[in-house]
Amino acid sequence: MLQLVYWNIEPNLSQLAKDFAANNTFNISAYALLLLINHTHTLFSSSLFTLFLSFLSFSLSLFPSSSKHNQMKNLLFLFPFLFLLLSSAVSAAHNITRILEKHPGFSTFNHYLTVTHLADEINRRQTITVLAIDNGAMNSLLDKHLSLPTLKNVLSLHVLVDYFGAKKLHQINNSTTLVSSMFQATGAAAGTSGYVNITNLKGGKVGFAAEDNDGSLHSFYVKSVQEFPYYISVLQISNPISSADAEAPTAAPSAIDLISIMSKQGCKAFADLLRGSKALPTFKESIDGGLTVFCPTDSAVNGFAPKYKNLTDSQKVSLLLYHGVPVYQSLQMLKSSNGIMNTLATEGANKYDFTVQNDGEDVSLKTKVNTVSIIGTLIDQDPFVAYKINKVLMPRELFKASDVDEAPAESPKPPKKKSKKGGQNSDAADAPADGPASESDDQKAADEDSNGVSGLHDVRLVSVLFSVLIGFLSL
Repeated sequence: MLQLVYWNIEPNLSQLAKDFAANNTFNISAYALLLLINHTHTLFSSSLFTLFLSFLSFSLSLFPSSSKHNQMKNLLFLFPFLFLLLSSAVSAAHNITRILEKHPGFSTFNHYLTVTHLADEINRRQTITVLAIDNGAMNSLLDKHLSLPTLKNVLSLHVLVDYFGAKKLHQINNSTTLVSSMFQATGAAAGTSGYVNITNLKGGKVGFAAEDNDGSLHSFYVKSVQEFPYYISVLQISNPISSADAEAPTAAPSAIDLISIMSKQGCKAFADLLRGSKALPTFKESIDGGLTVFCPTDSAVNGFAPKYKNLTDSQKVSLLLYHGVPVYQSLQMLKSSNGIMNTLATEGANKYDFTVQNDGEDVSLKTKVNTVSIIGTLIDQDPFVAYKINKVLMPRELFKASDVDEAPAESPKPPKKKSKKGGQNSDAADAPADGPASESDDQKAADEDSNGVSGLHDVRLVSVLFSVLIGFLSL
């Protein structure tokens, strides 16, 4: 059996394919198949590739004395298991840091994607376009001496939550389209300022501009750096995308007025409870180190008021602390980290935890007493984020399941789409950002994977499987 000595290192897949073909009856067919995988090796982890070779080697070892014809027939019998292996084991397909590491001209851009944690967000998403700028263009941006949070806003304008390869750029209908960026998706942008206008100009030239930049185009498509169709595309543009809103000074985390933010965005009742509570200092002290707050709507708090009044002072503090988590959790992080989460109220035997669950784009928090839904983002400014939820979280340490029906709550509402003119409805500030037009097929495909961690694209998987069959049948 093939000795797999590449388990803990990144393999040279081409050489590994040659070695494997030379020691097995696949010969040229195996070599062609494995070179196909080598061509798409960025979509495979080294351990998956090793697992794939293990499967083939094991299959051959089952029939050592068989003729080549019978050996191929037996392998065809095992083919469904290979299909299950590939379809279930492929994960964590792309890594923007590794992609850009191959291109030293983008080293500064790559560095700041990591420093601002945007790289993590990019890697969690399934369908994405990164508008990369080279070191010279990045230096012009750094010359503005923006704070790190502000720089993150600017760079997030360069990450589109839709797929645009070079071919698609030049096939834009009606010459222009408006696309949501990560700056819009995080809820940090005001209004529609987080959208990017892509314009297909004459002569094959393509321009980019922020939606709030009066239509002026100062950045243009240069070349395609790396593309995995409908999955991730990295395109070079000539200059940073300018946006007054993105470049506006951003308050340092400790300077954030938590009470003010809640009061202005539909959580005034909860903010009033927190304002006069001994829990407030704990929230403030936790911001710099990372804090996620779940803020019930005014209607949910008002309906819950009778129960709140029946709690002791210490229980009220615990209840309020129960709505905070001592770590930064973006919406994409919550979607990919289903499981039990501790809170600011967690201490010793008093667990005060809840379970994060998601269903597609919907994220729920489940206690032993009730289940609430996230219905909007108030602010997302790493290391601090606050969400609006439709009910008051009820910990089992303070309530029983029979108490649930007595606490009315606002029903979770699906995000409403805006018109193509960028008009906003009354829930725009609370709901996750939507594009100004209907979602593209690419974005819908991306949203189907709620974890933001994708497997091998269907077309690539079919190509691999088809190549296996052709290789077998040609022998």
